[in-house]
Amino acid sequence: MSDTNVSLTPDKRLLSLDFFRGLTMLLLVGEFTGLFSNLAAVDNPIIHAIGTQFHHHPWHGLHFWDLIQPFFMFIVGVAMPFSFAKRTERGDSYQLLRKHALKRSALLLVIGWALYCIVPGKIEFQFQNVLAQLSVTYFITFLVIRQKPSVQLIVSFGLLILTEIIYRSFWVEGFNHPFVPNENFGTWLDLQYGGENLSGHWVSFNAIPTTAHTIWGAMAGMLLMSDKSPMKKVKILAIAGFAAVVVGYGLDPITPIIKRIATTSFVIVSGGWALLALAFSYWLIDIKKSRKWVIVFSVVGMNPLFIYLFAHLEGVKYLRAIIYPFTQAAFSWMGQFPADMIQNTIIWFMMWYICYWMYKRKIFIRI
Repeated sequence: MSDTNVSLTPDKRLLSLDFFRGLTMLLLVGEFTGLFSNLAAVDNPIIHAIGTQFHHHPWHGLHFWDLIQPFFMFIVGVAMPFSFAKRTERGDSYQLLRKHALKRSALLLVIGWALYCIVPGKIEFQFQNVLAQLSVTYFITFLVIRQKPSVQLIVSFGLLILTEIIYRSFWVEGFNHPFVPNENFGTWLDLQYGGENLSGHWVSFNAIPTTAHTIWGAMAGMLLMSDKSPMKKVKILAIAGFAAVVVGYGLDPITPIIKRIATTSFVIVSGGWALLALAFSYWLIDIKKSRKWVIVFSVVGMNPLFIYLFAHLEGVKYLRAIIYPFTQAAFSWMGQFPADMIQNTIIWFMMWYICYWMYKRKIFIRI
């Protein structure tokens, strides 16, 4: 990979990728603080509208928050060519790379199950969470990452077409309505193995169509590693992203944009937004060299697994227990809503600072 046009950090990390990943993870863990729920509960129509964008759309439509998981899966794909190139440079064979990919996929699956399967009073098998789904998209992407871009595109769109056909042609009575909550193929499949999550309408089969996000991310990563000029890379990413957004929204009258079952239109439009976000990040940080503020996000982007697990394993609960007496004493006179907003913002900052503390000591949790 040529370093003449793109400045990398000393360990050959692409700063725009760390920024994009850090921003995504910071938003993701921010949900655990309750800050976004506070915004959505406000009577002010403008603030309420903003808060609503930080919650998943109930069914047909697209909120900003619906892009966070696609961004995450896309970013994993972008990082794959860099990771495999680094391993190849140190002498790893394809067999070792495949073993590593299998091991990582298995660990993602186990961690995903461990986080979500144990519910009060029982163990409930679920495959709808992002880590379990990523275990599938990651390994499928690995299998095609050495193929030509045309082959990768064929595989990604083939998975979308397959999904479209299955949903539209499924014949089981009561589950043959492709775009109706809990009356579609995805719900039927979950009921077969006891992994239902009917209340939220999420389905396990989402791992198949959303594999396209990780494949497209890997293709973007290969582009960023190529010898093309930086502006040429931005143009390709931006044109592809804009085209995907237009096509995705254009398909909505035919196949509705529904994140909870990852319809074709949703995967395409969210993939387009991911490409545009990467193009902007790359242009701003690695071409225009606007970097002084990037560390705010990159320290989180370098420890995504840790902060995700910390938030899930009641880390927020313990932080809240520490600061609650102080925030209540200092801010309760302002009213419950302002006090909660300040408290949740402080918790969010504390999670960031933990990542910063680990970054300064070069502590990185990886699998």
